[in-house]
Amino acid sequence: MLRGAQIKTDYYLKGLDCAACAARIEGKINARPGVKNASINFLSGILSVTAEETAAIGAEEIQAIVSAIEDGVVVEPAVATDPASRHSPHAHDHEEDEHEHGSDGYSEIKSLLIRIAAGLFFLAAALYFTDKKNALAFYLLSYISGAYPLIIAAFKNIASGRLFDENFLMASATIGAFALGDFNEAVGVVIFFQVGEVFEHYSVARTRRSIRSLMGLRPDHINLLSDGAFAKRPPEDAAAGDTIQIKPGEKIALDCVVTEGEASIDSSALTGESMPKRVSPGCELLGGSVNIDGLLTARVTRPFGESTAAKILALIEESASKKAKTERFITKFAGYYTPAVVFSALALCLVPWLAFGLDFSVWLRRALIFLVISCPCALVISIPLGFFGGIGNASRRGILIKGANHLEALNNLKAVVFDKTGTITRGNFAVVDIVLESGTKEEILKYAAIAETHSSHPIAAAIKKARAEHGVPSGDPPIESYEELRGVGIKARIGGANVFVGHDRFLHDENIEHAVCVGAATTVHVVVNSKYSGYIVIADEIKPGAADTVKWLETHGIRTAMLTGDNHITAENVAKLTGISEFCADLLPHEKVEKLEYFKKKYAADGHIAFAGDGINDAPVIARADIGFAMGGLGSDAAIEAADIVLMNDSPAMIAEAVKIAAQTRAVVYQNIALALGVKGVFLIFGAFGMATMWEAVFADVGVAIMAIANSMRLTFGGNKL
Repeated sequence: MLRGAQIKTDYYLKGLDCAACAARIEGKINARPGVKNASINFLSGILSVTAEETAAIGAEEIQAIVSAIEDGVVVEPAVATDPASRHSPHAHDHEEDEHEHGSDGYSEIKSLLIRIAAGLFFLAAALYFTDKKNALAFYLLSYISGAYPLIIAAFKNIASGRLFDENFLMASATIGAFALGDFNEAVGVVIFFQVGEVFEHYSVARTRRSIRSLMGLRPDHINLLSDGAFAKRPPEDAAAGDTIQIKPGEKIALDCVVTEGEASIDSSALTGESMPKRVSPGCELLGGSVNIDGLLTARVTRPFGESTAAKILALIEESASKKAKTERFITKFAGYYTPAVVFSALALCLVPWLAFGLDFSVWLRRALIFLVISCPCALVISIPLGFFGGIGNASRRGILIKGANHLEALNNLKAVVFDKTGTITRGNFAVVDIVLESGTKEEILKYAAIAETHSSHPIAAAIKKARAEHGVPSGDPPIESYEELRGVGIKARIGGANVFVGHDRFLHDENIEHAVCVGAATTVHVVVNSKYSGYIVIADEIKPGAADTVKWLETHGIRTAMLTGDNHITAENVAKLTGISEFCADLLPHEKVEKLEYFKKKYAADGHIAFAGDGINDAPVIARADIGFAMGGLGSDAAIEAADIVLMNDSPAMIAEAVKIAAQTRAVVYQNIALALGVKGVFLIFGAFGMATMWEAVFADVGVAIMAIANSMRLTFGGNKL
């Protein structure tokens, strides 16, 4: 994907199972000249490389770097990055092929379990025999059955000049223990190290399956009307305007409008809502939903590449590549931690012996304990698992977070600024009154409806609907000229009459006398031939949960505000009903950005400010905010594209849920960091003073890794039990 003078390329690292190795690969590629950024999503195995176009790094060079760090990993070009092709049938088949060949990690788990079983069997035999010769033979068999992959990998690392990986550390520690006659400890370390690897592979495999379950939004086929009959076709074959048939139990592949039939639709994968909704002709359907019980015929409104399902899939993939600051720090820290501990172990072994003449074997044992504790796996694996768990849990609730960096940023949220229409209110406008100054209601509705002919705004739709309900006859005069005054209204020449429909700001500018509107509803003024005709009163409904959300945010120290182009009285009423502390009304689109800057300085100078909106005119404000929320169901494409977090069920209550998930994700990540560093630190001190054995060292490494991984998986598979 070209971006100015830079090119971004994605690669799939098949067989990548070592998180620490992934961090080293990342560092090596980032160090190459011309590479601007290299990032590995360990959970999906995708390497993204952004480099200068003239210095782009190729697959062969990447393969050489990868093979030097983790042998056996194959670098393959990733599937094309556009949503349609990325999830094409070919890509799906490729995923199935990978699954069949065990690249998701389960085949490695089986191999590890066999080696563990063999090791335990030979260890039991060694303990059974009383004579040292037979016992030593079985100890050797037990050790070799589990340690031979470590030893082979360690020798390869030494040949390539790398000493600070887990294979070298474990091989050195266990061979040293074996040489000192600590056979039980040497074999025990190998067996428990393999147990830890089982948990690591299992957690990564399950997380990758979780990613695939989210990818299950993409159906394999559609029933497309072609030559008078429905035939199975890939979703990419359909164009806007085509007719498709959706059978009971099938996933809805494309955004469409029902033309025939009735059915119950499950949209929980998109919105997190568990209750199905009933649809009939005229109802819109979003790709990714499921038809539960009826036969539907529908008209496609968007091709697959632009559908809701495709966009969600793209967001899910994008989210995993954006790392949080904590994650980046831990990866960098692990690169310094392991060498530091290894050199400390070397000093611990040699200094007492050389400087003070103390027993070499005693201090060698203590140094070996240091080596076992030095592996950083607990940190390197559990931290990204924690962030992905939070993002995945949010996705199942209909909250699409575009990256771990945005999830982490929510923990420093100081203020949330809301748009009004479509965000706090439903946007389901209805004409509730027509106040006349001159003329008739039919005349006001006719001119207003004609002027709003080309507008898709909900207020325009309400006016056109009211005209039909009032029985205003058709046969409209032609629109001779048309001008949209952004944020003000519409000027048009209709059948020889000069008509204005919109905000009273225009009336003030033109010095047109008009009624003073008192009330909490939206008012649309109508002027015909410079004569004030009256105004149309349009009311909106506040979304359920909006007031509770505002209350929760304020209670937790997060200030709230509202920006709207609507009049002051309407805005004041909505703010009062929801409890929003401040609001600004009568704003033009560019003025919303200015007001956001004002609230940023006022409430979030030392933190982050969020903006939640849904319309095209909200896109600049969403993009300017530290954290942008977009309403995904009703929101415009521009708003969703600019946003950092998309709320698929359009509920402002999900903002509070996102903040809660962020807080709990941070808690789990911090728990893992404290657990890993705390336990390792304690046992490093104990080991240095001879107060810890190899068994305690195994717990400090493998045991802590298992606990940290299990803690992270609470988020990934905890459902709604946060």
